[in-house]
Amino acid sequence: MVNHPLPRRVAVTGAAGVLGSHVAGRLRAAGCEVQAMDLRPVQAGPGLTPFTGDIRDLHAVTEAVTGAEALVHCASALPSYPEQQIRSVVVDGTATVLRAARAAGVSRVVHISSTAVYGLPREVPTPEDHPHEPVDTYSAAKAEAETVVASWRDSGLCLPVLRPKTFLGPGRLGLFDMLFQWAEEGRHFPVIGRGDVRIQMLALDDLVDAVATVLRAPAEVANDTYNIGAAEFGTLREDFQSVLDAAGHGRRIVSVPAGPAVAVLHALQRTRLSPVYGRLVSKLRNHSYVSLDKARERLGFTPKLSNQDAILRTYAWWRAHRGESTARGAERTSNEPWKQGALGMAKVFF
Repeated sequence: MVNHPLPRRVAVTGAAGVLGSHVAGRLRAAGCEVQAMDLRPVQAGPGLTPFTGDIRDLHAVTEAVTGAEALVHCASALPSYPEQQIRSVVVDGTATVLRAARAAGVSRVVHISSTAVYGLPREVPTPEDHPHEPVDTYSAAKAEAETVVASWRDSGLCLPVLRPKTFLGPGRLGLFDMLFQWAEEGRHFPVIGRGDVRIQMLALDDLVDAVATVLRAPAEVANDTYNIGAAEFGTLREDFQSVLDAAGHGRRIVSVPAGPAVAVLHALQRTRLSPVYGRLVSKLRNHSYVSLDKARERLGFTPKLSNQDAILRTYAWWRAHRGESTARGAERTSNEPWKQGALGMAKVFF
């Protein structure tokens, strides 16, 4: 496959977020002009023009993407957002972004989806043609957004779709903030059951590489849907233990009986005393990894970093930046530490 140069001018939505800011940074480093849009202010700089606005505002998005040759749609919602807001941002926002791209003459839009569209897949490794079986508001919204994308692809717009696994990197916290805190404090860390399930993750750098790859690929190759995840990954116990080993306190991963643990987590979720949502509880009990064959064969893309590489690099970043406030404004974002709720009180047992 002969790749093209990167587009000279690229618009990025969600440019103040973890993924969007890293995509913008990679593009600028490669000499691209970036039009960066987010609800939160983005700082202007060489090669970057900021736009502040909501992706559900057609006028604002059209202004932000006009003049761009390509668009990377990173803006999204978190699973912890209110249900109505999740659907509004993920589905309505995506539809608005695509309308704006068409109106502005943007020829290629990279849509960042999620392997959450598979729900709790019955087949592993999970291929891209596995049915969408969403199990919560977030995964249903991601699946519906892909339906919107498919209709625009059918109308002639080049629309690469990337479905990443949970990705880790500088600024990307979530559940791993809890693991890092407990490791740093010299505590054991619990896993549901034996922890022998294999759960694929993804390094942020590899996801950014995948974005660059589909921006450069010929349209007939790019205009498809691709799973993106680590090529090398161990069991949950092995990958989490690498953090405890790096912390240097001699602590271990501790098994917690699955039945009682799941019952307690579901109860805490219903009472809003725990940030662990239902889909995550189920994922931690089952193998979860996707097939990368299509990305390898069609795009020539293979991620460079393993699960442990991604986790340990993120842990090193967390140690260096611990205590810094990364949240801006009122919106909750993926770079915020977890509010552990009632789970924080469980520390005394570990």
